[in-house]
Amino acid sequence: MQPLHLISKRGEIMKKRLNDNAVFWLFVAPALFAFVMVVIIPFFMGIYYSMTDWTAVAGLKPNWVGFKNYKAMFSDIAIRYSFIRTFLFTLLSVVSINIVALTFAVLVTRDIRFRNFYRAGFFVPNLIGGLVLGYIWQFIFKSVIPAIGGLLGIEKLQNLLILSNPDLTLFGLVLAFTWQYAGYIMMIYVAALLNVPQELLEAAAIDGANFWQRLKAITIPMIAHAFTITTFLTLVNSFKQYDIIVALTNGGPTDMYKGQVVNSTELLAMHIYNVAFKYNRMAEGQARAIIFFLVLSVISIAQVYYNKKSEVEM
Repeated sequence: MQPLHLISKRGEIMKKRLNDNAVFWLFVAPALFAFVMVVIIPFFMGIYYSMTDWTAVAGLKPNWVGFKNYKAMFSDIAIRYSFIRTFLFTLLSVVSINIVALTFAVLVTRDIRFRNFYRAGFFVPNLIGGLVLGYIWQFIFKSVIPAIGGLLGIEKLQNLLILSNPDLTLFGLVLAFTWQYAGYIMMIYVAALLNVPQELLEAAAIDGANFWQRLKAITIPMIAHAFTITTFLTLVNSFKQYDIIVALTNGGPTDMYKGQVVNSTELLAMHIYNVAFKYNRMAEGQARAIIFFLVLSVISIAQVYYNKKSEVEM
């Protein structure tokens, strides 16, 4: 038999663990309840409604139609075009934002005057709401750029109508989104760069390595974990982009794709919204949202896996 004091001590330890678990679940419960009610339950309800003819009209009971909405989606040319444009926008945005953000981060972590002022200035656009930012860039594209072209006597710049040209509008969106989001991503790179041991950089400089050699051989491998985070954030936010598009282009201008009129900047988030609320095809919109979720989940998981593997190799 064990001594009474050991049994008593074990009982006290178990009681403390139970109390700690109770406190843990007490704090977690509100957030967990909200997550289940707002995310989990609506998600599974959405899967059900995507297999019905739901219209959200009060009093009309949805009828089960199976995978009819999914079949209709895959035969719709508009969503094919929207997928292509969304992938292109995402690719351009991820590359553009990360290059600009890393450049800003390297600049504001060097020993220069007013670097804190630059950090704040680069970050400020991220505080502007997407709708307001869209209207700002709409004014820039429609009025400021042509005015600058007139002052400089550059006719091409004066007649450059970015928001009216289907081939240029997407690049305008990328520019506006980069201007907004690069400052936020910059702060992640700044935190990573500040953790790079200065002794390694100083030793490399003494050995004759120039700035670019130090950046390639030391800095980038040391901040590989930051690339995983920033790529994930820019990837997901680019795919979900909606508010800037509404304010800047509202999905336009129109273009032709396989003999059908389509909106050149109606990316997936806006396309799903329009199908559900503008055309009142709620069930079809929900089915497209489910596919959108699955595609984004697969791409995001693959990106994180690839980046994590690259971190180990570096």
